[in-house]
Amino acid sequence: MGEQPIFTTRAHVFQIDPNTKKNWVPASKQAVTVSYFYDVTRNSYRIISVDGAKVIINSTITPNMTFTKTSQKFGQWADSRANTVFGLGFSSEQQLTKFAEKFQEVKEAARLARDKSQEKIETSSNHSQASSINGTDDEKASSAGPANTHLKSENNKLKIALTQSAANVKKWEIELQTLRESNARLTTALQDSAASVEQWKRQFSLCHDENERLRNKIDELEEQCSEINREKEKNTQLKRRIEELELELREKETELTDLRKQSEIIPQLMSECEYVSEKLETLLSLSLCFRRQRETIRTWKTKCAP
Repeated sequence: MGEQPIFTTRAHVFQIDPNTKKNWVPASKQAVTVSYFYDVTRNSYRIISVDGAKVIINSTITPNMTFTKTSQKFGQWADSRANTVFGLGFSSEQQLTKFAEKFQEVKEAARLARDKSQEKIETSSNHSQASSINGTDDEKASSAGPANTHLKSENNKLKIALTQSAANVKKWEIELQTLRESNARLTTALQDSAASVEQWKRQFSLCHDENERLRNKIDELEEQCSEINREKEKNTQLKRRIEELELELREKETELTDLRKQSEIIPQLMSECEYVSEKLETLLSLSLCFRRQRETIRTWKTKCAP
């Protein structure tokens, strides 16, 4: 039947930076499908995620793995075989919780599968040893014959199987030691990652304080801009008043010019006035003389009358 998907979700995929072992590197540009697969033939579990034609997660679950929640929507686990740490960012805390629960369930199933496999190996090894001893006894008890030949052949096969089993056990021990060393390195990387998270938190706090300071500075600048705008409005009003005063000044200058022109005519008018005054005085003198003459004539007529 091959592999069958047993759980599927969507998340943003990250991998730890292989150089710094601290920073996260995005493995997908957007949320992608992340699935648990069960291999019936091998009795194993894998987490697989594909972005387009690229496989970004291919992690076989082992009993030694641990899924850790680092925030409300982010979790991670270390894969010693891939020599990396995978991180998943979910859109909700509920999705993260379901994925973590499934990880624990699959991890327990992988542990049971490993224990069963070891029991089978131990049973096969014990059976091989017993068969080998029985075969030796039969060889001593039997002198010849087809049965002896068959047992000897079976005994040789069991010896070969036992040798291969011992070699496999040695190989698995070496692989287990390698996995432990890789797990230790990944644990160190995880601790460094946690320290990096704390550093990011401190940097975020500093950035938040700097942001608040800049906001206060912006408020001050906006207040200063408002004051500048008020000053500009005052300046505009003053300019208008100056223009009005300049217009009035030009009008006054025009009036002054007219007055100056008129002042130039005043001496002529005064001269004419003096001339008229002299004429009037002359006329008054003549009028007075005429009156006197009339009075004289009257007086003379009165005297000459009979």
